[in-house]
Amino acid sequence: MARLLTGLSLGYFLVMLDTTIVTVALPALSPSLPAQQWISNGYTLTFAAFLLTAGAWSDRFGARRVFSLGLIAFAALSGLSALSFSTPMLITLRALLGIAGALLVPSSLSLIAAAYPASAARAKAMGVWAAVSGTGLVAGPLLGGVLTEVFGWRAIFVVNVPVAAVAWALSRSAPASPARPGRIDVTGQLSAVVALSTLSYALIERSWVALLLAVTAAAVFVRFQRVLPARLFRARAFPLGLAAGAIVNFGLSGVLFVLSLYFQETRGYPPSTTGLAFLPLTIPTAVNPIFTGRLVARFGPRIPAVSGFVLMSGGTLLQACTTAATLSVVALALLGFGVSLAIPSLLAMVVAAAPLELTGVAGGALNASRQAGAALGVAILGALLTATTTSIALFTAAGVLLAGAAALSRELFPVRL
Repeated sequence: MARLLTGLSLGYFLVMLDTTIVTVALPALSPSLPAQQWISNGYTLTFAAFLLTAGAWSDRFGARRVFSLGLIAFAALSGLSALSFSTPMLITLRALLGIAGALLVPSSLSLIAAAYPASAARAKAMGVWAAVSGTGLVAGPLLGGVLTEVFGWRAIFVVNVPVAAVAWALSRSAPASPARPGRIDVTGQLSAVVALSTLSYALIERSWVALLLAVTAAAVFVRFQRVLPARLFRARAFPLGLAAGAIVNFGLSGVLFVLSLYFQETRGYPPSTTGLAFLPLTIPTAVNPIFTGRLVARFGPRIPAVSGFVLMSGGTLLQACTTAATLSVVALALLGFGVSLAIPSLLAMVVAAAPLELTGVAGGALNASRQAGAALGVAILGALLTATTTSIALFTAAGVLLAGAAALSRELFPVRL
């Protein structure tokens, strides 16, 4: 069982690693801020847009089959990304890599739910899964900085190939899950892709036409999508978890993007030093999710989730107010502890709210909302960084995270008039 959990966790580790490993390498990849935003968002946009369909595929074709396919595709596309010879080619391959990553997340979540049917054991397993994957999310800047400075930016894609091979070997013992009949929601899929991509384009390029198209596509998705069954929304924890997931990644990915450019372009750090500067954020996310899993198993997910949002907001606010290196360490540590409390708690909350046969779809929906939030965080905070200052961008992120804490707190302690 431990072997399987390690393999599934490594698959999600790869997905999260690729959301941030390019962050420190962005100045080496392109001198243009819009191009840097597209290199970052090319992956997260398709990842977010295809997660819902990937969840449906996991439930329809079997989680083990979809997970294996995702690993093979991820390794192949990573190798091709390392061979890119132009920015448009790299953005295209990053977009395809996001689709491969989307196949891994809901399928691994479904396999964990099947392997650990007891809620307490499942919460602990998800804590391990989140710890390994969370390490990928925040170790990306550190690993990316070292690899870029020592071997060049192509190494940040080459490193994915052996990790994918190990994950595939360890996950071969996953139990086969029965395929369930159903149709692929083409309208919902296309409208989700159009809505997310045009919204990011509108924010990065400041296009009102793209914004109108994004709103139209979003309306089509809400009206005609069949990926998310209505019964998922009967429990209030499900939509609340989706909204909170978008907010937590808005703050995390947006702050990482802003601070990576700030450390290199304002403070003059080389890539490896920039990666080391994020180490206070990395350490808590590597170890704390296991503790969070135990907290969730004992007290439920919402109190740890609220605590996580408060810590993330406080750390971001402190970073916005200081240029001192010592206080930056404290700020990033607060952010790291907050992330490691919030994300595993939200995973447990959403999965517990979904019927067992829909855990793949529920997991896909949560991660879709998280990655949509990440894409918006990079786009919105990047636009603020262009128009204003680093501090204003960070103040905005802190305010959004505090709003997330307030929404969860209201659910915990409703006000009755």
